[in-house]
Amino acid sequence: MTADNASQRTVRINIKRQASPDASPRWEAFDVPCSPGDGTNITSVLEYIAAHPRTVDGVDTTPVTYDAACLEEVCGSCTMVINGHVRQGCSQLVDRLLEEAPEITIEPMSKFPVVRDLAVNRERLFKDFQRIQGWVPIDGSYALGPGPKESPENQDVRYRLSRCMACGCCLEACPQYTFDNDFVGAAVISQVRYFNRHETGSRLEDERLEEMMKPGGVNHCGQAQNCVKVCPKEIPLTESIAEVGRATTRNAFRRIFIK
Repeated sequence: MTADNASQRTVRINIKRQASPDASPRWEAFDVPCSPGDGTNITSVLEYIAAHPRTVDGVDTTPVTYDAACLEEVCGSCTMVINGHVRQGCSQLVDRLLEEAPEITIEPMSKFPVVRDLAVNRERLFKDFQRIQGWVPIDGSYALGPGPKESPENQDVRYRLSRCMACGCCLEACPQYTFDNDFVGAAVISQVRYFNRHETGSRLEDERLEEMMKPGGVNHCGQAQNCVKVCPKEIPLTESIAEVGRATTRNAFRRIFIK
């Protein structure tokens, strides 16, 4: 943020902070200089605050803790609630956010335990990926010959599903995903569809569908469809939920009638 002083403005940033998992949350406000049209995003704002940790009241404080890595909406680590909506900090520009409100408000996701400030523990999500065996099984690292062929139609579907970056936006927006249940959520259900459509990954199809039939599986979805609205990668999550739901039904009938 090296803007011309003549065009520079000060943007008020309100951040919900929490010193530790057991600490009480508090709000702190910071004034950050930036210029209209300079492309400043929320990650840059947090970097400025880290270098100048002083509130608008002139009180020295600690740098704000947050997660970030790729800075180009690929890793999914910088998910946070900005102006009341779950978003990626790296792709949210200050200019656009100020069109929504005169000040910018940043909070941590509410569906995961807070580690510190804006950083949360998404271990539950990654354990659910393990639960559905979200990987392609192989016999070893030796050469197995050419891989299986795939139709262009299926390749197109799986490409769209592969864009999931485990950001957790869909889970934050889902009313069924709460601390007191074990619902896996849209991201995990969609990955069941993704791997079951893979020629080699489908070897674990029955095991994945069995998990989807257990408590917390696809039947726990309330069809709110908030997930597909907030997905930053525009993944067809509701299509995935419907397809996996049909697959579990077929699997249940096979178990009953085919021994």
